[in-house]
Amino acid sequence: MNKRHITSAISQIFGKFANKEFPYWLQKIINYSYVKCMGLDMSEFHSPETYKTLNALFTRRLKEPRKFSLDAKDFIAPCDSLITECGNLVEDYSLQIKGMRYKTDDFLGKSFTQEEKSYVHNGEFINFYLSPKDYHRYHIPINLQVLKAVHIPGKFYPVNIPSLKKRLNLFIENERVVLLCQTQEGKKFYIVLVSALNVGVMNLNFEPRIKTNRDVANEQMYSYKNLFLDKGEEFGYFEMGSTIVVLAQKDMLELLVKPNDVVKFGERVAKYNLIMIPLVTNLHTH
Repeated sequence: MNKRHITSAISQIFGKFANKEFPYWLQKIINYSYVKCMGLDMSEFHSPETYKTLNALFTRRLKEPRKFSLDAKDFIAPCDSLITECGNLVEDYSLQIKGMRYKTDDFLGKSFTQEEKSYVHNGEFINFYLSPKDYHRYHIPINLQVLKAVHIPGKFYPVNIPSLKKRLNLFIENERVVLLCQTQEGKKFYIVLVSALNVGVMNLNFEPRIKTNRDVANEQMYSYKNLFLDKGEEFGYFEMGSTIVVLAQKDMLELLVKPNDVVKFGERVAKYNLIMIPLVTNLHTH
């Protein structure tokens, strides 16, 4: 078995603390201290003392569902986040941050074919960074079908701005979960969940077999024939902050955001091109 990286050990230790249920009086102090220290806006959530662990506070659900556009042309933000970078891919090169490019073919791992990786060459990308203060659950940005899910074991480096600026290929080194998706019009895109330091767990509601930050050495791939998810539907959550990267087929998205924009789940971040393409796989109508 491969020796685990120190970032994984640190994340597992912190995870044990975050998942420990302390006496009510102490947990209340921990939760309120975290809220104050990190500057959490709790206006859409329950009071801090109602969460029995720090991790329960991290992974809090909204008290009331957020409204979002149901227009098929609106591609919405999957999470509350900072746009650290976005724009056009040049062949298979993308940016983790300005001046720090990486190859998306390497980022997507070894389990996808070259044809599958080439779907997004010269396409568009958006990087969504979730800080420790953000709402940590992620949602579907457009009606879609999940074709494949791949768990790629890796490290747990921080994914904040300072770390992105100094560590080349950080996205490729960190553990991640890659979803190959298809729209109702047959367009392909990827949603990639990237891990981060502290806890380092990424949960998928539809795939309990994927266990991140565990003693797994090799990529694991899962394929689906009839996995359809609706825009706005919650499909999992990070335990602590991390990053979501969207890689889209060329001309699929017209981006409406720019680097350093702060977005909330449900906000429109791109205009989706509805034009059909050949060889479409039949998807159900929502």
